[in-house]
Amino acid sequence: MTTSTDKTPPQENEPSTDAEALAEEAKDEETFDTSKTFADLGLPEDVLAGITKSGFVHPTKIQSSLIPAALSGRHVLGQAKTGTGKTAAFGLPMLASIKPGDHFAALVLVPTRELAIQVAREIKDLGAGTPLSVVPVYGGQRITAQAPKLERGPEIIVGTPGRVMDLHDRRMLPYDTVRMAVLDEVDRMLDIGFRDDIRKILGGMKQRPQTIFVSATISGEIEKLARSYMKDPIKIVSKEKSLTVARVAQSWIKVEPWDKKHMLHHLLTHETPALTVVFCRTKRTVDDVTRYLNRKKIDAYAIHGDMIQSQRNKVMERLRGGNLGVLVASDLAARGLDVDGISHVINYDLPEDPEVYIHRIGRTARAGRNGVAWSLVAPFQGELLTNCEMLANIEIPQQEYADFKPGPIPADIRAETELAEKRVQDRENSMKRTEAPPIKADDNAAFPGGIVPTKMPARRMQGKVRTRRR
Repeated sequence: MTTSTDKTPPQENEPSTDAEALAEEAKDEETFDTSKTFADLGLPEDVLAGITKSGFVHPTKIQSSLIPAALSGRHVLGQAKTGTGKTAAFGLPMLASIKPGDHFAALVLVPTRELAIQVAREIKDLGAGTPLSVVPVYGGQRITAQAPKLERGPEIIVGTPGRVMDLHDRRMLPYDTVRMAVLDEVDRMLDIGFRDDIRKILGGMKQRPQTIFVSATISGEIEKLARSYMKDPIKIVSKEKSLTVARVAQSWIKVEPWDKKHMLHHLLTHETPALTVVFCRTKRTVDDVTRYLNRKKIDAYAIHGDMIQSQRNKVMERLRGGNLGVLVASDLAARGLDVDGISHVINYDLPEDPEVYIHRIGRTARAGRNGVAWSLVAPFQGELLTNCEMLANIEIPQQEYADFKPGPIPADIRAETELAEKRVQDRENSMKRTEAPPIKADDNAAFPGGIVPTKMPARRMQGKVRTRRR
């Protein structure tokens, strides 16, 4: 959840002119409903105490619309851009509706371990004024570490689908007491990878709990599937014209694939970003890029799905504590990183799915700050860049670095190029050698009498030849 900055004193690097200040205020008004406070939304005093302690004044627009609907008991399908406080939008009604002792009354399903930890932490902070207990459950951590917490009957569970089903099968996590079921990042949760798991979990709740599904992007197919789990849902879409974060300055840099590492190093050493997340498409690339940056004396850490949970937790702790400079991540982190200090996002690899791009750049510009997103784009990736621009509803400008010196074409790529060119040339030469000589009109050997036919004969046998076979 992000905060309104209208009452905070000017900070370093903030606008100094009246025009810039008005522009910043306009950006805040795009996200916050400054006509209301959280007290106007019908939240109880103990929940308001946690909000006040966290320093929040005005709700965001999605919170202003979704919270009253959820408090009334409606099933809600909410869509709002990344960084507008969707976690608080469903977390605050949950804290307001559940009473102490309502064991396993709420279940929040999320796609990644990091997001489970993040969402649970944020709901705990918001519920600091209540006695409610929030427990995250996820794979990679021993069940024996989670079992004692579940035995105490927490009111709110935040978990990944696989671990939730495992605990349910072990009779540690009942479904029949759940009154509120939330799908965070519903576009991912109802994708092919999680669809069967969600069907089993929600299908196991015969009492049909109140459902709240939220995401930054919701396709028509996903919406249709989501509504099949809901009863007379209300759809709430934030009023922002773009799905991108208004405060993110986006640009792209043209670079050959073999120069990507060199360009990344150039950006990190010439632009001096504060805290940077570099997104790569594969886990192997994450490790490769991290090793390269470490060799260049840059304090970089990797995070991806093949790392054991304890290693991932240590990296996340360093990130939240501001004790690392560069995080190199696979896309699992795009859904689980909610750290205010991230100043820059670099798309080392452009994603195939433009919605992933939106989630990536949303990791910066948190809590009302400005952010920067760079994308390294190879010459053949123009279509991917265009798809990202179409979804973001903006034209992303190109950025050039005159002082960047491209490296030579690698020997293997040069050899492949030369081999491909040689194959094309050989094919052309072969076609020329086998070409039939042109037929002359007076060639009696080919056409007796020198008459060259200009069309097919009027009658053809069409394969109907009489034979002696019966």
